Amino acid sequence: MPLLAIETSCDDTCAAVLEGPEVLSNVVSSQGIHDRFGGVVPEVASRQHLGLVAPVVEDALARAGVTIGEIEQVAVTAGPGLIGALLVGLSAAKAIAAPGRLPLVPTDHLHGHVAANFLDPEPIAPPFLCLLASGGHTLLAGVRERSGFEVLGQTLDDAAGEAIDKGARLLGLGYPGGPALESLATKGDPGAFDFPVAMSRDPGLDFSFSGLKTSLVYRCRDLGESGVEAHRADLAAGFQAAIVDQLAAKLVRALDRESWPAVALGGGVAANGPLRRSVTAICEEREVRLKLVGLDLCTDNAAMIGSAARFTEPLRYPDYLEFNAFATGERR
Repeated sequence: MPLLAIETSCDDTCAAVLEGPEVLSNVVSSQGIHDRFGGVVPEVASRQHLGLVAPVVEDALARAGVTIGEIEQVAVTAGPGLIGALLVGLSAAKAIAAPGRLPLVPTDHLHGHVAANFLDPEPIAPPFLCLLASGGHTLLAGVRERSGFEVLGQTLDDAAGEAIDKGARLLGLGYPGGPALESLATKGDPGAFDFPVAMSRDPGLDFSFSGLKTSLVYRCRDLGESGVEAHRADLAAGFQAAIVDQLAAKLVRALDRESWPAVALGGGVAANGPLRRSVTAICEEREVRLKLVGLDLCTDNAAMIGSAARFTEPLRYPDYLEFNAFATGERR
């Protein structure tokens, strides 16, 4: 039963075709124009999606060797995300599904990141603990069934990926900042500067990254332009290490609280090499299975949305014609 999935929650226009847990195609078109603004501009992202969604869907179908007439179900990200961007994807999904009276599956973006772990190869089955860290969200999810998850802890302010992008911008690395910051950090000494690992004494499972970002602001101000230039790699290494240490510490605390047979990662920050190595070491020490999805499934993509849709109740025609997207929280 071929399923077409569409994802437009932020600045990547994505479409994928799935057959059960098998990904037949997974196309991501990055807009590549937001770097000049230092971050995603919602109105610009929405306009870009308008021009990209049709060719991206056509490309996904062609790569999968499937015609639009063979699609039996359409899935789409309904939220959370940028509301204008979401509405472009939702409108496209309705336009594809409605003529053939196909079922439509409005899917939660965060559920998609978790559900990426259900895809081939080597899908993981619940129960497991999932650390989800991206540009918009950071949380620990208790996954006890494929249809959803329980939030065990979440960020109280900035998400990890947001902090990384802001830190990279402070260091003059541009947007998106994750890959550039990680690359620069390999040349620096993470112990050269003392960056705080927030919430380290807090007994809960919540995260906080705003204080770390402020610490980098003050450090750059004190060093001055020439000092930052001389110590850019050390600053990147210390800043990145503080983020990874907090994520790892909260993961350890969650494993101490409850016995989980497996751990998984999700979200764009899950592509970070030091984080993957740190979590690998934790799981090896505790003899817990670790599921690391491929880097192409860490960042926003439509295959993960299709995966979540397999375990989400579809809407029938014409009920979904009035369904709306949601920017944050759960749609009521």
